Formats: sequence, structure tokens, C-alpha cells
Amino acid sequence: MTASALTPELVLQAQQRLAGYLHRTPLIHSQMLSDRLGVDVYLKLECLQKTGSFKPRGAFNKMLTLTDEEKRAGVVATSGGNHAQGVAYAARLLGVQATICMPSATPANYIDATRAYGAQVILCEGQAGSYAEASRLRSEGMTFVAPFDDPLVAAGQGTIGLEVLEELPGVTRMYVSIGGGGLISGISTVMKAALPDIRIFGVETAGADAMARSVAAGKLIELSTITSIARTLGALKVAPMTLATVQKNVEEVIVVDDAAAVHALVFLLERTKTLTEPAAACCLAAAQTHRGTFQPGEKIVLLMCGGNVAVSDLFEYCHRFPAESLQQDPAAVN
Repeated sequence: MTASALTPELVLQAQQRLAGYLHRTPLIHSQMLSDRLGVDVYLKLECLQKTGSFKPRGAFNKMLTLTDEEKRAGVVATSGGNHAQGVAYAARLLGVQATICMPSATPANYIDATRAYGAQVILCEGQAGSYAEASRLRSEGMTFVAPFDDPLVAAGQGTIGLEVLEELPGVTRMYVSIGGGGLISGISTVMKAALPDIRIFGVETAGADAMARSVAAGKLIELSTITSIARTLGALKVAPMTLATVQKNVEEVIVVDDAAAVHALVFLLERTKTLTEPAAACCLAAAQTHRGTFQPGEKIVLLMCGGNVAVSDLFEYCHRFPAESLQQDPAAVN
């Protein structure tokens, strides 16, 4: 699949197709973060989307194009995170049976939520086992809903970019997390078409940085394992389509460590009252590395792409990566 298959027109079509199915998530100005970074900062709160992440956008856009015969045969997906819930939720609303192949080590909150949306969950041995089982079901007639390597899925995720453009036409920078790259591919495709000078930065965490390594090497690099706590950035390998799109549209892929992502998560929770995942909070950590380099008058957007973090995981993160208390600073909301 080539990057040319993903076009701004495909994203515009997705926006029309998705009307009425999902939230238009808030884009809020944060005075506290603006003061902290020295530039106007906005948060796109996709963590408030249906199922708690951006994933239903792509899932709906894919499934709304299926034929009646394909819908009757059902869909299959592989995921140990937000994609599972996005596919399960979209399938339930569209009356399609979904089967999700998940690694057996998937956190219980993700498994429980996926089942609660009505999907059949098959637990498999690791990611390799999940993909093998999904491939078997696909050979029996089910439609595979890819997490990122599909122009229709990426176009659905790209509708976030359209919403930002409509509400903040003067945006100059946007920070977007990268897992397999479908999210940033869709967003960058439509935003660069509208605003060629916008600077889009991808963000990964160390240990889940397949895109950064692939960009550096100029070819697809596969990780042997995911070691980051940011499980929802856990793609062992990105796709030719997403790599090509990032190479074309993205200014830089910034890699932050888990500690920086967790500290940003805690900061966002304490100071903006927004609960995000490490895979989303890392965008703030990345933007903070650019503090002092922003130009006067810039308007930057941090995409909070998901908020599905279990309370038990939150306690574990804070124990592993303790940060100085922020209580000595004046409390602030937004």
C-alpha cells in the first residue's frame, strides 16, 4: 500500500461518513500550559472520544464501506489496546459481529471493556499468535480491520485534523503520538494539504519507537519486542504507507523516555484534571523539549489521543517513576 492511496479527499469523505456516530471532541486552550511553554497551547481531548481513544474513527470509516455480505461474515482485528475497543464498539453499533485476537498478556481492563462492547475475544500467545489467528479467520471470510495499515482507517483518524483546522485555522504546530502511524498519517495528510507550512511532530516512547528507527534507517525496522510502558504505542513494525507518509509530512519523530511520559501524565492530571495514557501524555513531554524555540505568535496543539489507563497501572507508573510534587505550584485548571 502506498502513501498515494491516502489523500485529503479520502479524509473529507470519512468526515461525512462518520457524521452522527462519534463525538466531536473538545479543543481547549490551556493558559497554564501556555505560560509553562511560552506559547499558546491547545489540547485536543480525543481521550474523551467514544471508548476513550481515537480508534473508533478509523474502525467506523472502514466498516461503513463494507458490503452487506462482508458485514454478515463479520470482522476480525488484532489488538492489545485501544484498537480492540474501537472495532468492538463500531461493530456493535453497525450490527456486525467482531472477533478480536488479543495477546494473553493484555491488561484485564482492555479485555473486559472489549467484551463489554460485544466482541468475541480470543486470547493468543503474543502478537505473533494474535496475527496468526486473525489471518486464519480472515481466510475463512472475515474482513480484517487493520490498526493502521489501511488508507480507510488512517483517513478516519485524520478527521481529527479536520476538526482542529475548523476550530483553530491559525495552528502552527501539532504533536501527535505514533504507534503504527495511521493516526499521524491521516492527520498530516489533510493538515499539510490545507496548511503547507504547519509543522507536525510525531512522538514515540523509547522501547516503542519503530517509526523513529525506520525514519533514521530509511527503511522498515522491526522491533524484537516492546519494552515501553506505553502499550498503545506498541507496534513492532510500522507499514510502508505510514512510513512514506511520515517521511513526506512530518518534521521530526521525537522519542521520549517512559519517565518523561509519566511525569507529563501526572502533570496533566493534577493541573488540567485530564487523565491521559502515557501514549498521549508523551506529546506534552515532547513539546517541553522544544521550550524556548517557539516563535512569537505560534499556536500549538497537543493531541491527547487516549485516556484508557487503569487505576492500578497509574499507581504502578507513579511508583516506578516518582516525580517531585507539583503542589508547591498554584493549582490551575486548563
